[in-house]
Amino acid sequence: MSHLLWFHAPAADWFEALPLGNGHLGAKVYGGVADERIALNLDDVWSGDGPRSLEVADGPAVLADVRRSLLEDGDQLAATERTRSLQGPLVESYQPLADLVIRSGGTATAYRRTLDLSTGVVGVDYTVDGTRFRRETFVSAPDQVLAWTITADRPAAVSLGLCLESLHPVSVEVAEGTYGVVGRAPSDLTIEYRDRPDPIRYEEGRGIGFGVALRVVAQGGDVTTSPAGVAVRGADQLTVLVAAASTFAGWKVPPGRDLSAAFAKATATLDAVDVDKLRARHVEDHASLYDRASLELGPAVNLPTDERVRAVAAGGNDPDLVALAFNLGRYLLIASSRPGTQAANLQGIWNQDRRPMWASDWTNNINTQMNYWLADLTGLSECFDPLTDLLEGLAASGAETARILYDAPGWVSHHNADIWRATWPVGDGGDDPVWSMCATCGVWLTAHLMEHYRFGLDADFLRERAYPVIAGAAEFVLAMLVDDGEQLQFIPSTAPEHHFVLPSGEKASVDLTSTYDIWLIRELFANLIEAEGVLGLSSSLAERAAAARDRLPAIRVTPDGRLHEWPTDWQPSEPQHRHQSHLYGLYPGAEIDPLRTPEWAAAARTSLELRTDGAVNGGWTAAWLVALWARLFEPSRAVAAIQDYLSRLVSDNLMHRDGDIFQIDANLGMTGCIAELLLQSHTDVIRILPALPPEWPDGSFHGLRARGGLTFDITWRNSTLTQAAVHATHPGTHQIALPTETRTITLTPGQYLHLVTPT
Repeated sequence: MSHLLWFHAPAADWFEALPLGNGHLGAKVYGGVADERIALNLDDVWSGDGPRSLEVADGPAVLADVRRSLLEDGDQLAATERTRSLQGPLVESYQPLADLVIRSGGTATAYRRTLDLSTGVVGVDYTVDGTRFRRETFVSAPDQVLAWTITADRPAAVSLGLCLESLHPVSVEVAEGTYGVVGRAPSDLTIEYRDRPDPIRYEEGRGIGFGVALRVVAQGGDVTTSPAGVAVRGADQLTVLVAAASTFAGWKVPPGRDLSAAFAKATATLDAVDVDKLRARHVEDHASLYDRASLELGPAVNLPTDERVRAVAAGGNDPDLVALAFNLGRYLLIASSRPGTQAANLQGIWNQDRRPMWASDWTNNINTQMNYWLADLTGLSECFDPLTDLLEGLAASGAETARILYDAPGWVSHHNADIWRATWPVGDGGDDPVWSMCATCGVWLTAHLMEHYRFGLDADFLRERAYPVIAGAAEFVLAMLVDDGEQLQFIPSTAPEHHFVLPSGEKASVDLTSTYDIWLIRELFANLIEAEGVLGLSSSLAERAAAARDRLPAIRVTPDGRLHEWPTDWQPSEPQHRHQSHLYGLYPGAEIDPLRTPEWAAAARTSLELRTDGAVNGGWTAAWLVALWARLFEPSRAVAAIQDYLSRLVSDNLMHRDGDIFQIDANLGMTGCIAELLLQSHTDVIRILPALPPEWPDGSFHGLRARGGLTFDITWRNSTLTQAAVHATHPGTHQIALPTETRTITLTPGQYLHLVTPT
């Protein structure tokens, strides 16, 4: 049952509701019978009224002060505090849209609620007064609508009422059988961790507007549309269609002011739907992505998902639940990131609050990146497109930020971004530099562009979209490097979100080049040089990058065998800190490898052991640990992190939950990191089952991808590889490390080669 979530009761709250989406329109389905609620989101409905200005008048002078404090005075605390003067406005917040509310009568029995990952359809089956009903909900990408259907096993049994509700001020629209609402998101909003007497502010004519349109197609019965909603009486069956549109017109300009235009666009979307073909078109589109890859582990378990989660929390081993979580991650990326949509944010496209945690923004010191670790690896290259769009916007916006703050060429992006493409350190002087002052977040993001090329080998993508962004980041970094007389330092530098403790007992976070930044800059320069090699270029920029790379601070190991986190082996403020940034070179980077760099790998292992000793992990941290242990060939430690995650950090529907916090990076990241146990291709040798957990003696996967345009199908029984095949999209010669031998193979485009055949 690794493609089906199912339950005997409706969702108790928003966290447990089942997710649907097409990248643009998102929905959480509760599955109630007498009172159903489907929470709606639209990916481009955010607070704010257009791009803001960065009002920092003396950025270069502040930067000079920071560098002087570090290089001449050795005063990390003064440097940390001085960087507050570089902070710009806080980010705006992703918003809920509206709720579709459906009310009907009766008490349900024989209830079953399902989410079929393979079709993207939520089903609710139940009996009321002897009549069997089935409801289905899906969100179509081809037709850009939410569809809700209900059928019954006797005629004239469907009677119900529908309406739309919103946390935002809305007005009702009724015209020619279409019911809907129009409204605006807040024009200004204070992020949830800041206090203000009026944190949510609506202003007439300002803010992103939206229109939501609803239409009912019924067989039999009577349908009445009024300002109160839609009433259906005595129908045999019906289909409810919902479409939505916003007045967002791009990150560079204020949103449109005409709410009627948004409603008209939503109505036109409804007009274009062929109801008879709607479900088939949706399933075909969804399956074209979902069916490319899957994971099966152990025997199928046919129990309700919530019961299985509780069993694992009680100490049980359920490999099939791990496979279900893996496949759910792929499903969620399909639902939250499609070509032409916004990139998946901190909550994907699902959010119930006007002031969500951390603004439900793009948090770019790991969380945004983690959302996309699985994309190419699990065959969802199209779902990567919105991340490229985001980076291109950040590069354009970040060029102005680099000029204003640092008098530097190229572009920069710091810790947080929103739909208006904020790229500066946020906080207006009031946020802690430990997270705000992270000037290499854009550098990390560019690594994804090069990785995307390595998986798909699309030279046009590399030339037209990836290379300009990578080159711009390199220009910025080169301009920021300072010669301290011995080596080149990137200043200011931090280890994301982690303070160090000074001898005085005070905490600071800004220093000379952190190990995290060394890894990122080394990788950036290497990627630039590799890209130019592929494209037949030979620029002075790449020559300067190569020379600078050789003069960066060395990766250092402490006397007790750990990797340095900062240039001085400061006391960490949190020895079990959630970020493992100094281990970037192990994962998602590729410089640390137990077989190629054993000393670095040993230091990474020691660092990781100390970091995790007694730690209570959060969701995305658990996912990262899985990949780090996988790269160190420590499968049982990776499985322990997965078991802990499934025991404490998910709702009954396997969506991440830590108290009242939901972050989709945990779900998406866990899928990408589980794959590292089964297939690795970050070195010049592709490793099959490199860290197979003994807890998963039987299993298979199909469609996992390796760099170089390769796709693998693998089966194992009793922890022994029994079947292996590879498909190539491009010509090439590859080294393949099987569990018992290493082979060199040469493949042609379209070739499907059996490496191990069943006996």
